[in-house]
Order: sequence, then C-alpha cells, then structure tokens
Amino acid sequence: MTRSDETLLEVRDLQIEFSTEEGRVAVLCGLSYALPKGRVLAVVGESGSGKTVHALSILHLLPPTAYIGGGEIRYKGKNLATLGEKELRQIRGNKISMIFQDPAASLNPVLTVGEQLTEALLAHRNISKEQALQKAVLLLEKVGIAEAEKRLDEYPFQFSGGMCQRVMIAMALALEPDVLIADEPTTALDVTVQAQILRLMKELQKESGMSAVFITHNLAVAAEVADEVLVLYAGKCLEQASAEQLFKNPLHPYTQGLLNSLAPLHRKADTLPVIAGYPPVPRREIIGCPFAPRCPFAFEKCRQHCPPLFEENGRKTRCWLREDRK
Repeated sequence: MTRSDETLLEVRDLQIEFSTEEGRVAVLCGLSYALPKGRVLAVVGESGSGKTVHALSILHLLPPTAYIGGGEIRYKGKNLATLGEKELRQIRGNKISMIFQDPAASLNPVLTVGEQLTEALLAHRNISKEQALQKAVLLLEKVGIAEAEKRLDEYPFQFSGGMCQRVMIAMALALEPDVLIADEPTTALDVTVQAQILRLMKELQKESGMSAVFITHNLAVAAEVADEVLVLYAGKCLEQASAEQLFKNPLHPYTQGLLNSLAPLHRKADTLPVIAGYPPVPRREIIGCPFAPRCPFAFEKCRQHCPPLFEENGRKTRCWLREDRK
C-alpha cells in the first residue's frame, strides 16, 4: 500500500503478546501497513492468525491478559498505543468505529434500538435528544430498515440477524467516522443476507469516503470489498498486495493454497484441494518460516530462518522463493 499525505491509519511493527501460566505468548509479530483515506484493506487469515487481536488493539479493547509489546498504531500521526483513556474516548466510536462479529451479542438486549443509536450521538455531539432521534431514524433508513421510526422503540430480539447487523452498521456510521473496522461482520449470516450486507457496506463506504479495515477468513469476501489485501498467518504478514494483483497472481504458497481451496463455480469437482496440516500452536516458539511445515515448496532454509518481507512491483511477500526476485 502506498504511503501518502492522506494516510489515516498506520500500523508500525505491531507486536501483541498474551500473559499465560507458561509465560508470554506472541500472537502478533511485527505487523505493518498504511491505510490511505477512502481505501479498504482486507486482513485475511485462518482462526488464530491474529486478525481480531490486531483490530481490538487499535481501539484498546484487548482482554486483560493481552498487551501491546511493541510498535505503534497511528491515527493521523497520533500514536494510539500511548494515549490515555480520556483521549481514546474522543477517538473510539467517534473517529474510528468498529463492527463486531456477532451482531446479536454486540447489542444490549435491555435497551431499545433507539436508545442504543442515540447514546453515541448524545455523548459526542452537542444536540438534543429529539435531534438525536431524528438522526437515528435517518440512519436506520440509510441501512435499509423499513418503518424506521416505529422500530426505534423495539428491542434487538425483535430483529433478525441481518437486521441486527444493519443496526450495528448504522451505529458504527452514526458519528461519520474516518475509519471503520469490520471484524467478520457477515460470518453469522446466511449467504443471501451476507451478500446484501456486503453490498450495503460497500455502497456506504464509497458514499462517505471513509477508510475501512475489513477482517475476514473468507477470500471471496475480500475480493468483493477490498482495494488491498494483507494475508496473515501465525501472527505474521505473509503477503500484501492490491486485490487485483493478489487474486490474479498470488505469490506466496499459502495464498495460492487458500485460493486453490475455494469451491469452483464453473465446473464440478469431486474433491477440493486442501492445505495439509494445521496452523502452529501460538504458545510454541516458531523457528523458520511459520508456514514451512505445511508448504509443498519448503526447503532447509525455510525451516531454519524466517524470511523477511521481500518487496517487488509494489507488493510484499514473506517467502525465500522470492529472494532472488526482490
């Protein structure tokens, strides 16, 4: 991703560790990227790769056992990793918003949708309750909820999963943030509703001009929404490129394996190719390339030394096979 004067969010060499009974465990190792204004970055990886932990660290929402062991998270040049809680409250939800994975669990079951939508508006904007309610109606209409004024008085259990996610999107956009972080926002939804939500988010992002970090394990989703894709594995970036480059010509064996394992729509296949083995256990020290035990192209150097990110033609790949092409 190209650095520019319009970069809103920048992650520099981010390292996140968990405290366990066995000692410190690194779950994110030197993640870096820059997110320009109006662009969408998809962070792709298997469960346990560090995707969600990275997202939670941006807004200081990590669990008590986790902490930032190094690096910086910069929003408009300001390091969020060193800000106090008071300063963070001015950014969290206001300048940087987040949509969580399970919409039903993220909404408060004892408060009406209207109360939850107006809460942030009243906290961050100098407006009356009546003005906040009017804004809430407009937000619900914007995300495609019919009879919006009537539904303000209803509770989350009266909404379907897809409608709850639309409410979450409305809440995230209420304060017109610069950056939206979406953590697997369509995982709990069926395929038809998932497509509707992705289309809605894409339209709203283009309309508002905000930047977005879209976290997913689904490469098809990344292809639908992203300008840039970052492939995460065992806490390390293995490949980063524009969506067009990555889907047209994946360079890392892990990315190639992920794309090969997608179900082909144009032909019938008896079996799907799979990536052999399992991701490494976080509590074990990794020697060499983290993907080496599962890689069909691995050789001795891969098992002994972790490759750096080689840069070529505006893209990055952490693979010794790219060493002579850098």
